Amino acid sequence: MIEVKDLNKSFGDNHVLHDISRNFEKGKVNLIIGQSGSGKSVLAKCVVGLHETDTGSIYYDGRDFTAMDRKERVSIRQEIGMLFQGSALFDSMTVEENIMFPLTMFTKMTKKEKLDRVNFCLDRVNLEGRNKLYPAECSGGMQKRIGIARAISMNPRYLFCDEPNSGLDPKTAIVIDNLIREITYEYEITTVVITHDMNSVIEIGDNILFIYEGRNWWTGDRKEILTTNNEEVVSFVYASDFMKEIRATMKEKRS
Repeated sequence: MIEVKDLNKSFGDNHVLHDISRNFEKGKVNLIIGQSGSGKSVLAKCVVGLHETDTGSIYYDGRDFTAMDRKERVSIRQEIGMLFQGSALFDSMTVEENIMFPLTMFTKMTKKEKLDRVNFCLDRVNLEGRNKLYPAECSGGMQKRIGIARAISMNPRYLFCDEPNSGLDPKTAIVIDNLIREITYEYEITTVVITHDMNSVIEIGDNILFIYEGRNWWTGDRKEILTTNNEEVVSFVYASDFMKEIRATMKEKRS
């Protein structure tokens, strides 16, 4: 579990995060949602240490991350897997080399052990045998799955996903959502996902934090978010015509 307590962050005179407190639970898909500019990405970057907090504390399974110096944080960072919005694969490396990269950087595995781990991860994301392809030879959905394979190569305790469905068609987005959920449950990872995708919210949102103007505005799960009366959440969730139709159908069923 990751615990965030009374976190504040400013950039100059711009106070971005205001007293954010939230527990991101182990074995669940924890979502951070909200409008653009609400502070979602800043919060995630504070949690993984890319931004230093002004005040507040962050605990990884009881370990005070904010109290550690850079060297002390290395051991926790090695327990974190990251899936970036654009996949962030190395174009000059093969699929195998991309997934093997963190294993080479942070472990003392033999070449065979690393290759075995690569093949295991590729099999887990249904891309077995694609080792020698280059990212340019892979579709957007495949690149996302390669990114997930690399993220789990170190057997992480914590997984952070930044807009994992960005740029994907709806069918492929569902595949990525299901894969994130399956891996989270199977390995009991503490998974944190930043997303704008309402399909992801409805399908995999075990534990949802809605941020509004840098504040912890609403928390709940995928069922509760469809029935809340919180004005800002309702405006966000039902912004599209499709979601408005869903809301109208739900009201008819209740009446």
